[in-house]
Amino acid sequence: MAPKRGRNRSPSPDRNGMFAGMVVFMVETGVQRRRLQIWKQKLVQMGGVVIEEDRLTKKVTHVLAMNDEALVGKFQKEPLSHFKGCLLRYQWLEDSLTSGEKADEDLYLLKIDSGEVKESNKSLHATSGSEDQPSTPKRAKDSPDSSDTVGLESQKDTQGSPTSCSVPSTSASPGVGISETPTSPHSEPSSVYKPPDLNRNITEIFGKLINIYRALGDDRRSFSYYKAIPVIEKFPTKIESVDELKHLPGIGKSLADHIQEIVTTGKLSKLEHFETDEKVRTITLFGEVWGIGPATALKLYEKGHRTLEDLKNEDSLTHAQRLGLKYFDDIRTRIPRQEVQEMEQLLKRVGEEVLPGVMNFSVYHFALLLDVETLTASFLQVDIVCGGSYRRGKATCGDLDIVITHPDGQSHKGFLTKFVKRLKEINFLREDLIFSTHSEEGIGSGVDTYFGLCTYPGQELRRRIDLKVYPRDIYAFGLIAWTGNDVLNRRLRLLAESKGYRLDDTGLFPATHSSSGNRGGRASASMKLSTEKEVFDFLGFPWLEPHERNL
Repeated sequence: MAPKRGRNRSPSPDRNGMFAGMVVFMVETGVQRRRLQIWKQKLVQMGGVVIEEDRLTKKVTHVLAMNDEALVGKFQKEPLSHFKGCLLRYQWLEDSLTSGEKADEDLYLLKIDSGEVKESNKSLHATSGSEDQPSTPKRAKDSPDSSDTVGLESQKDTQGSPTSCSVPSTSASPGVGISETPTSPHSEPSSVYKPPDLNRNITEIFGKLINIYRALGDDRRSFSYYKAIPVIEKFPTKIESVDELKHLPGIGKSLADHIQEIVTTGKLSKLEHFETDEKVRTITLFGEVWGIGPATALKLYEKGHRTLEDLKNEDSLTHAQRLGLKYFDDIRTRIPRQEVQEMEQLLKRVGEEVLPGVMNFSVYHFALLLDVETLTASFLQVDIVCGGSYRRGKATCGDLDIVITHPDGQSHKGFLTKFVKRLKEINFLREDLIFSTHSEEGIGSGVDTYFGLCTYPGQELRRRIDLKVYPRDIYAFGLIAWTGNDVLNRRLRLLAESKGYRLDDTGLFPATHSSSGNRGGRASASMKLSTEKEVFDFLGFPWLEPHERNL
């Protein structure tokens, strides 16, 4: 009888490794558990020591945290100002692992001083119970942003006066501190999505397979690759063996075999087979035209079409599909984050012109918390938020997902028609794809929709834009759905179903049952939940900030 194989052992720590001499306390707040485990493992393997006890001791040389708030929230009762070691953002660890050598600690310092600790604590507790603010939503039925495999460059904030590290390995020269202050979700997120993204050789191939399986109508396989990409994207080191991924979720045997083949050969035979199959290649190409789904793509192939040029003479194409064909290359071009941010600001300004007001949604909620009735009654403003991959902190976006509401629960009606008209007058909106105004017609859930093409000021390149206007009482559900990602949305839907509810972008409804006892439709009235956090809490799902939703 063959001897039993022992468990795979982790590599022995390298006493002379990159993190030798470091004794590290890791603040868990705001960090996904599996990522924290990987970081701890890498620190120990490379010579560091990770403190497991839940308090600072004199032997600690470094404290790592996501930001100032996480740090102060953890040690609110301890005099951080007396700590003699280094207080660093986790980005320092990520960048060190990426480059293979310790990054300059002075560039990643958390700014903490004796006066600031107390005040920061007050701020943290004052806001922890406040209502969640909107940010940006994700496409409910459009294709997931599967090509979002581009990692963000490390962004160094050079403001603030840092506390220097008094650790032997630290440079003695004065450094530049990083002061991360909480921001409104309406502005640039305080934590941008910055995965190490060291394995693009894998994620780029998986991204192509997503598009192929989606075009073939195989949503199950497409989704399995979609789930795997963020897991691989966040892996802190270059993958050399699939054994490194065995403990990670979303990587089954089939995907593991693919990863091993890519790591070993630099390519994937399955993808090569698809790319040499004329039918698969053609259907995939047609499926990338906006408005053409798997069934239509197959029909076009069966009619004898093989190229996009062939489609220009196809009489059966709708107006929207013809626009998708005409601007095929424009629509496929990724939009830089800065451009999206500027267009969001333009939309906010135009929204204020169409429906004037002097106070934004976050201030409105603050007034509600303070019970300032006269203030909230007099000063209400339309709320416009850009969602999808932008809200989740990604470096580029496939399109603009804009979610809109008005706090008074009435002024959103008829807003979209006026908004679109004004955006066309200033030459921002150029072509219409879909336009429906349920709030004015008094039908459905009262959600108004506009899908179209827009241009960045001074450019002719067409960008896809979706505008969704929600009544205030279901706005939180729209925000969740249009922020994404698809993996999170699916988990929330399944969790809701397990509790006897149906969840979509228009509400959370008690599920109804057919006469046979099977769960069928949904009740007409949604649960009354005002914020994203209330929805998460009601379902019993751990709260995730938008930048944490790249699951």
